[in-house]
Order: sequence, then C-alpha cells, then structure tokens
Amino acid sequence: MKSPPDTPLLDKVAYPADLKRFSEDDLPALAAELRSELIDAVSRTGGHLGAGLGVVELTLALHYVFDTPADRLIWDVGHQAYPHKILTGRRDRIRTLRQEGGLYGFTKRTESEYDPFGTAHSSTSISAGLGMAVARDLKGERRNVIAVIGDGALSAGMAYEAMNNAGSLDARLIVILNDNDMSIAPPQGAMSAYLARLASGRAYQGVRELGKKLTAALGKGVDRAVTRAVEHARGYVTGGTLFEEMGFFHIGPIDGHNLRHLVPVLKNVRDHGNGPVLIHVVTKKGKGYAPAEAAEDKYHGVNRFDVITGAQAKAPANAPSYTKVFAQSLIAEAREDERVVAVTAAMPSGTGLDLFGKEFPERTFDVGIAEQHAVTFAAGLATEGLKPFVAIYSTFLQRAYDQVVHDVALQNLPVRFAIDRAGYVGADGPTHCGAFDVTYLASLPNMVVMAAADEAELRHMVRTACVHDAGPIAFRYPRGDGVGVDMPERGDVLPIGRGRVLREGGKVALLSFGSRLQDCLKAAEELEAAGLSTTVADARFAKPLDEELVRRLARDHEVLLTVEEGSIGGFGSHVLNFLAHEGLLETGLKVRPLAMPDRFVDHAKPERMVEDAGLDAASIVRTVFTALGQRSEHAARA
Repeated sequence: MKSPPDTPLLDKVAYPADLKRFSEDDLPALAAELRSELIDAVSRTGGHLGAGLGVVELTLALHYVFDTPADRLIWDVGHQAYPHKILTGRRDRIRTLRQEGGLYGFTKRTESEYDPFGTAHSSTSISAGLGMAVARDLKGERRNVIAVIGDGALSAGMAYEAMNNAGSLDARLIVILNDNDMSIAPPQGAMSAYLARLASGRAYQGVRELGKKLTAALGKGVDRAVTRAVEHARGYVTGGTLFEEMGFFHIGPIDGHNLRHLVPVLKNVRDHGNGPVLIHVVTKKGKGYAPAEAAEDKYHGVNRFDVITGAQAKAPANAPSYTKVFAQSLIAEAREDERVVAVTAAMPSGTGLDLFGKEFPERTFDVGIAEQHAVTFAAGLATEGLKPFVAIYSTFLQRAYDQVVHDVALQNLPVRFAIDRAGYVGADGPTHCGAFDVTYLASLPNMVVMAAADEAELRHMVRTACVHDAGPIAFRYPRGDGVGVDMPERGDVLPIGRGRVLREGGKVALLSFGSRLQDCLKAAEELEAAGLSTTVADARFAKPLDEELVRRLARDHEVLLTVEEGSIGGFGSHVLNFLAHEGLLETGLKVRPLAMPDRFVDHAKPERMVEDAGLDAASIVRTVFTALGQRSEHAARA
C-alpha cells in the first residue's frame, strides 16, 4: 500500500477556521498539498478528478476569505467539491469517497453543515442561492451567499432564469463562474487581475454609486441611459455586458489559479458593494496533474489509477458495454438511413455518441447541459422528417419531463429516447440512480417503452426504434457490460408490444422487464431443483403491454412475479392494472411485483444494491416460496 503524500501544512487544517492562522504567502504551498492529497485519495477510490483539481486554489481562497458555514457556499456541479470536503472536517474519510458507507461523491446536506445544498445534477446553485439570500434578508440576518457554478453548468437555461430573477430582486448574492473551458473569455494576465481588483474595490463602487445618484437627478430615462453606457463601455473591456444586462455587477475574468489575484478580489467583494455580483474565474480542468491536463475528458470521472503513470484500473470485460453496443448499433442504422441524427446533452462520451460523432459529425448535436432544450430540439427535428435519437441518462431525462410530455408525446412526434444508466449505478448514488423513467414515461399516451434484457436485445431495440415512425419510443439499458450473449450483425425489428418466453413451466411464472432477466433464469433453475416448474418470460415492453402473454401467464400458473430494476409505479403496476381489469386477480393467482424500494438508496456496489432491493436470484426464490406459504433454504435465510 502506497503512503499518502507529505502534507505538513494541510495537516494543521481540520476545518476552514484553521485557515485564518495562515498568511496569504502560505496559501500557494497549502494549495499544492491540497492538490496532492486530492490526487492520492481519488487514485484509491475513483471518482471525479479533473473538476476538483481545477478548483483547488478557488476552494482554498473561498474558505480563507469567507466565514463558512455561516456564509453559505454552494458548489455547482457538486463533483467539484472534493477539495471542499477535505477542508471541511472530512479529510479523515476522504479515502472512503463513493464507497459503501463512505463519503458521497457530491455535496449533501445530511453529510455536513458545510454543504448547504445538494448539487449532484447541475445548474441549480443560483436559484438555491437566491432563495437563501432572500430568506436571509427577510429574517434580518447578515451572511454571504456564494454560488460557484462551473464545469459547463452555466449552459443550462435554469441558471439564466435565476440570474434574471436575481437581477430584478437586487438581493446580495455572489456568483462565481468557474470557467474551466475558456468558453467565454480567457484572462488577460496582470492587467486583467488589476482591473478586476480595481472594479471590486471601494473606490470604484463609490464612484459607480455616486454616478447613479447624480444622473438620477436628471430623470430616470437619463439615469438608465448613462448607467448602461458606462457598463457597456466596461463590458467591452471585461466581457461582462450580458451579465450586466441581467442586473449583475461583473468582475473578471481573472486567473483562478493565482491566489494573489483571487484573495484580494474576494475580500473586496465580501466587504464592499450590494446587489448581485458575478466573478468570472478562469481555471484549467485537471490543473496540476499532467495526465488529467492532457486528457480532460478521460479524467473527468476515473476508476482507481496509478498516480505516477495515470493509468486507470479496468476490470476485464467479457462482453461489450451497453453504451458501446448502443453506439455501434446506431451507427449501423445511420449508415442505412441518412435521416438518423443523434442528440446529447453534454454527455457525448458517457452516452457513446462520441463514436457516432466521429463517423457522422454533421448529424451529431451536443447541446450542452440543457436536457429540456435537447428534447424540444429533437421534437423540431422530428417535425421535418428526421429520425432523432436523444441519448440521455435516465436521471437527467427527469429534468426534461415537461418537454417529453408537451412537446413530444402530446404531438405524437417520433422522437427516439435512448435511456442510459437505467437502474442502479453504484458509486454515484441516489441522485444518479435510474429509477423513475419507466414510471414517468409509461404513463404518457402515445409513448412506447422498452427495456433491454441483454446486449443483443439492445441492438434489436435500436433497430426497432429507428423504423418506428408512429410516435415517440424509448428504450432503457443499464450501466456496465452486457451478459455475454451472441450478437447479431444488425438488430431485428421487434413487433411492438410483444414479449418472449425463454423457459416454459407450469407452477411459477417470472415475468422480467429489462436487466434482471439473468437473475430470473438463475432463480428458475433453483426453483426447478426444488420441484417448482417455472416459466421465465422477457416482457420487452412496458407499454404497450403484451396482454396476451400476461393473460396466459396468469391463467396457467399459481404464482406470477414481475421483476424490474425500476421504481414502484412502473412495469409491475401496469401488469397489476391489467390483471385487475381482466378479473384475473380474483382467480386465486398469487401476484408479487418486485421493484426498487420506495426510498432513495445510498451508494454501494450495484450488485449489493440489487441484493438489498430484493431483485437478485436468491430474493426471487424466497419471494416465490413466501407467496406459496412454503419454506425453503432461501426463505429460511430471509
């Protein structure tokens, strides 16, 4: 086991208050130690690395200047917050990051008083911070509220909605734009830092307010014209005209890795001024670790890795990943049909669309962290006869639900939804768990909802979605690798609303929807060994439901289990609704729907999460015996 890095200065910091004992000259050395500690910790646990490395100096400066947790500090997206965790009483647990029972991979209110708001999705910090600022003012309290928004989070419309509201309310709110992609403007060295320090100081603020008072005497129209002229002129120098128009006082851009620039500006903003202010800080993702600087995308989220070489550990794969199968299948369809286009919301590599984009760059669209726009953009594409595939993680598609309802389903537009990370995702925990997509999609008229039981089925579903022009269609698939089945060269077109039977029996029926089919097959073997003849079927479709299959399973078996890696209200609920209306629940049939528990589940290994949810083979066997009122070796362990 390698030894942790030598960190004599960082060892003196248990909480942010301890930073006050350091001089400003000590901060660069302290930042270097903080960066080394972060690299070592993530090399052991895996997790988000690049974004945290980019905000080491910014994190240190914020806690040095402000009085947290009394001052509220919100990190958006929360995966930037690993250095923040180290400085806020959690260093002794940082090597439990994303491990079962360990620290969460994002900010979490129940984990620390230094985490005032949970931010595992993105672009929420300004809205939440404004709410905190208004609450502070209504209660007559005094504290700073700081929202750090970065790693692409400013590309979402919600951030601009919040800024527009903040500007009109004129509440005191500090927004720090962590621009780690130079997407707006690069810093211009010492002169830029000088201008930022000057603009944030008492002298400039005083002149600005005096100018407003003088021009006010000439009338509101003149006051507004003069004030806008001044701010437009300053905007040409600083690049902040957009933010000024939204009511924010803009400072920057400044170098986010230069503590001698950062600290004075933050102190000025802390001590002077009123109303909302935005500080534009430019950082480099992966800063200070050469492999991460050289490959920002590959070091955004990492497995365990060797600190010296940067090589990431990878488990041997016996089958291709579902994400890669989706990408390759979509490429195959696009070669045959030039109308196929692909849309992603800032996740080209996570969804496999980076592979699609290499072959079809003109037909690939990354819209940024803007899931709402992605869905309605795809709806527009569909109105003109194209075949848009929107590839989004299950948990992120939640952010665009109104667009799915109003812009796609209501108009019956043939938008194809490729839903990655459906089901448990392990270390990313409850915020990224793909629990709800079947429930919220299958309730919509016109929507077809499929789930892939293995990688070959996923290939079939991509082909099926491609040829389905009658309305919207969605297919979900899990994170990780397939199960190792034989793969067809190209998918087959599945009959809509038809499942398949893999094993025939006479006593027990296991009806799987999606990723738990292998557990059902394993459970059937154990039930057969115990003398219970078992049928195993793959529903394939939650909507439309294969009513003929469900009816046959209900009439010909004593016990019927539905098994799905999704929330209550999903596939099993649709089966129960059908059985009730058919009168099949009155025949003595013992029905047991197995789904995720009705709670948010903390991070752990996916297989442990499946076991705890009662969706593994052993749990399926126990449920069958319990339904029959019998005991088995499995039931006895329950």
